[in-house]
Amino acid sequence: MTTKVAIIGSGPTGIYTLHGLVRSAVPLSITIFEVEADAGKGTPYHPDINDQAMLANIASIELPPICETLVEWLRRQPDAELQRLNVASANIREREFYPRVVLGEFLQSQFQQLIEIGIARGHSIDVKSRHRVVDIRLREADIQLEVTMPDGARKDYAFDHVVMATGHNWPESTEIRPGYFMSPWPAPALKTIGPCHVGILGTSLSAIDALITVATAHGVFYLDAGGQLQYQASADGEGFHAALMSRKGLLPEADFYCEYPYTPLQVCTPEAVNALIERGCANLLDDVFELFRAELVACDPDYAAKIGLALVTVDTLADAYFAEREAADPFTWAAANLAEAEQNKRDHYTVPWRYAILRMHEIIARAVPHLDQDDLKRFHGKFKSVFVDDYATVPHQSIQRLLALRRAGRLEILKLGRDYKLDADGVARGAAVHFDGRRVAFDAFIDATGQASMSARDMPFPGLIEQGVIKQAATPEGVLILDESDEAAFTRTGGIDLDAAFRPKFAANLCNRLYCAAISFLLHKLPFVQGITSAHEIGEVVSKAILDDVSADQREPALMLDDA
Repeated sequence: MTTKVAIIGSGPTGIYTLHGLVRSAVPLSITIFEVEADAGKGTPYHPDINDQAMLANIASIELPPICETLVEWLRRQPDAELQRLNVASANIREREFYPRVVLGEFLQSQFQQLIEIGIARGHSIDVKSRHRVVDIRLREADIQLEVTMPDGARKDYAFDHVVMATGHNWPESTEIRPGYFMSPWPAPALKTIGPCHVGILGTSLSAIDALITVATAHGVFYLDAGGQLQYQASADGEGFHAALMSRKGLLPEADFYCEYPYTPLQVCTPEAVNALIERGCANLLDDVFELFRAELVACDPDYAAKIGLALVTVDTLADAYFAEREAADPFTWAAANLAEAEQNKRDHYTVPWRYAILRMHEIIARAVPHLDQDDLKRFHGKFKSVFVDDYATVPHQSIQRLLALRRAGRLEILKLGRDYKLDADGVARGAAVHFDGRRVAFDAFIDATGQASMSARDMPFPGLIEQGVIKQAATPEGVLILDESDEAAFTRTGGIDLDAAFRPKFAANLCNRLYCAAISFLLHKLPFVQGITSAHEIGEVVSKAILDDVSADQREPALMLDDA
């Protein structure tokens, strides 16, 4: 019988999973369930969710190809289409950044091409748009899905394999109180904010995009005679003023030039980290940090000396890393950093220490699932922030827009510290923030701190909870675990307990071919799982696991005949 596979979600993870599955020489029956009417774009890139001004922070050169690269796809678009997408043909280059909605159009085109390729190879592919999977139950031989159809009726389906590629989890209703938005998405909701005092919690690209969405509702960006970007409020937008805020009060840095694909590291290599994991040492995080330190010294000894790397620990690295930046005015720093990044891009020069940290984050992430409870807390509380700051740089245009708003007197940065209080109940609209002895009230407030890590209790499919197959991820309680079946040796943390193929771990005699590829449930143990590159990696792992099972099922009847 033909193997039946369901993919829940048609965003990047679902697309890359489909990309792997259509390579199968054995015909498959693939059904893709998508809540939206137009499948293949993904929430982070959908035009109903994002504003045209919102930029993606991944360049074409970094996008794992599907049927073609982003640049190849853009270059074959007619001029009218490029104009609609607000892309200048002269600016189509591998290292450029484009609006999120452009990536949505690209992904949908690749999705449609994959369907055509899959059908040509003998697969059956059925895309069910405006279908919402409301429950999942595992049975002994298959997996049952309960689905709400476009007319509101419900129907049950059965599959051999089910991939939860549900991606980010954003609320359907964003404005939960008058003037208080718990997410920057859907962006059209932010366009309803009037020309008032706007507070935005967060300083990442998501926060910047939220700011730009509101700013372009009340004014325009333009190039002056000297070619510098400026901002002009509209006649009825004079009341617009915004504040970005975070604990450190720092802006992200501008995207930096580097060699791609990445060149190999010298000390902090996958083999070196794997060896520490296999040794089961008591001080895994500290030993991994020593690899980090040695690599940074080898790559950029001057920078290592500048921040006093020889004397810092995993707990004090972030303080040393951010010290100079925290002491400077954030806009002064941003202007200088942008000028440096633009010059380095023109010169094709890579800053060694930035590149070293960028390359190390995925290698060091290998150790995170193996950290004990205390080290996992230390990693998330201290070490992780250095990597996030280094890889979460933003397009140059985003920094240019911030500086333009600052010059126009429309933007400030607030450093909240760790003990700030947010009050959304004691105000008629928006929210007030209490910090450093101050109270600042905002007529509108946007929480742009990003997708929170979700755990077993957040699973939207009650059947899986009732069956007890979804458990919180576990981390070692002690130093060395000799028997992984000993529950007492582990502490339950966050996320979901999954195996290497993203299948939930459970002991019940039920079908184990459910794959949790939803990023929001992976963040606790896989802290750098973000964006399209991670979607590609997850899709490759999941599709390979499915095809391995299909191959095993194909061989099984032959083995039975031989035995007979």
